[in-house]
Amino acid sequence: MHTCKISFFDPYKIALSGQAFRIHPIDDTHVEVVAFGRYLQIASIGDDTFAFSCTTPEFETIWAPFFDLGRDYDAIVASINSDDTYLLDAASYGHGIRILRQDPWEALISYIISQRRSIPSITTCVDRLSEKYGNTIIAPSLEEPFVKPLKGVYYSFPTVEQMSSANSEDLSEIGAGYRGPYIMAAINDFASGKLSSEILSSADDNKLSELLLNMYGVGIKVANCVMLFAFARTGRFPIDVWIQRIMDRYYGGSFDASQYPDTAGIMQQFMFYYERCEKTHLM
Repeated sequence: MHTCKISFFDPYKIALSGQAFRIHPIDDTHVEVVAFGRYLQIASIGDDTFAFSCTTPEFETIWAPFFDLGRDYDAIVASINSDDTYLLDAASYGHGIRILRQDPWEALISYIISQRRSIPSITTCVDRLSEKYGNTIIAPSLEEPFVKPLKGVYYSFPTVEQMSSANSEDLSEIGAGYRGPYIMAAINDFASGKLSSEILSSADDNKLSELLLNMYGVGIKVANCVMLFAFARTGRFPIDVWIQRIMDRYYGGSFDASQYPDTAGIMQQFMFYYERCEKTHLM
């Protein structure tokens, strides 16, 4: 177990922020994550202090980067234009949300799956994909301050190699629908060496966007989500139906993301979470 004090960190809100599809609240003070072939549970034990069900080396090398704990989010909130009351309210409501730095392959396939789907539907499809091709992860037996995991068995997100045996029929069975050919094309791109996480991560923003947009079935929204949530390109501002609704209602149809060249994606998350959770009383 690793315990530490972290400011501007709310795992419960992060789990509901729509960034990733295998991070879930267990109750008000416990959240579980399946990522990087591991199970993690986080317990909030008060006074901005959290317990992580991992060793200190695992926390420092895997989970601290995953939760973007090295970034000063208070300074980012302080940079918000004082005239932008909507964004100020959104940032206040979303206090504690940080941008996850996910495995690039998992994020890419998950966001290809996400097209024109609700978050519960995406989650179901990603879980089925993992169960079909991934490795088994037995839920750990945890003691206080942790609680019983939601399931007894979890599955790692499959690697490119594990998914190389996939076919259209298999993807149809897990509910990929019309996105099946897009997933198959991504598998081929990575299995052939045309693309890799290393190639993508080493590209600058413009080149990374170009590489992603050249993939079959990847449009601007998916590309921006992958850039933001897998490669920490926090200047990207994905626009989905929620963000378009916000722009139409509060910003005359468009939001000037250029005001925040390095943090627009973080602002986007505050806006998305605020509109989806507070405005619709989802929580």
